[in-house]
This record gives sequence, structure tokens and C-alpha cells, in this order.
Amino acid sequence: MDVCALSRPFDDQHPLRIRLETDAVNLILAHVKQGRSVLLVSPVHRREIAAIPDGYERTALQTILDQYGVPTEVDGVATRQRAEDLVAVGFGVADAAHMAFAEQSGASFISCDDKLLKKCGRFGVGIWCGNPVAYCEKEGLR
Repeated sequence: MDVCALSRPFDDQHPLRIRLETDAVNLILAHVKQGRSVLLVSPVHRREIAAIPDGYERTALQTILDQYGVPTEVDGVATRQRAEDLVAVGFGVADAAHMAFAEQSGASFISCDDKLLKKCGRFGVGIWCGNPVAYCEKEGLR
């Protein structure tokens, strides 16, 4: 999950889409806490979360990573090269790094950023990419 997905429970919950994605994020995290799913964490997560201005949200997300996150183990050179390739075709630096880590790990990539997910589809990334609701449907999470 990227940071925008992890942060979904802290967004304004009035729009239906945000409530649905929040429920899906919470369901995914429940499976992580029960050991049925794995939350892979890259250094990009730590940097992005450290920059969140709201202290409560920042602390809550850091706690999730500390308690339940599993560090990604990847080839650093290959991951950096892939991130640079993605930046060259229009991905933002943080998004490219998240995607490169996810690809190198063979993980699914979960985001609430529609533009990022469209880019993933357009540039044929090598892993499944989608929003939290789609991930729950794909995995049959209940």
C-alpha cells in the first residue's frame, strides 16, 4: 500500500468513495494484523510519513509500519534503475520509488491515486495495481 492508501482513514469520510476505500484499507490492515497478509514497507514509506504535518496521523501511520510492516528486500541497484526509468516516463519520484520496490518484491500495489493507477496501466508495470476496494475483491477479503 502506498501512503495515500494508508492515510485514507484520516481523510474526510463524507464522500462515499472515501468511506468505501477506508473500510477496504481497514480490512486489509486487519488481515495484516492477523498474519494473513503482508504489508511490505520501503524507505519511501518512512520518508513520506515523516513529512505528514498532522502529528496524530503521522504517529499512527509510523506505528502501523513499526508493528506490522515488513521491510522490502530488493536489489537496490535494480530498484533504483527501475525508479529512474519510471520517472523518465512521467511518474513522480516517490510514486516511481514505490512502484519499483513493489515490482522488485513481486507485491500487489494498492493506491487511492487514480492518476497513478492509470499510469501504471499505461506503462505496463509488471504487477497488479489497483485501489483498496479492488484489492479486497481480488483477494476475496471479508
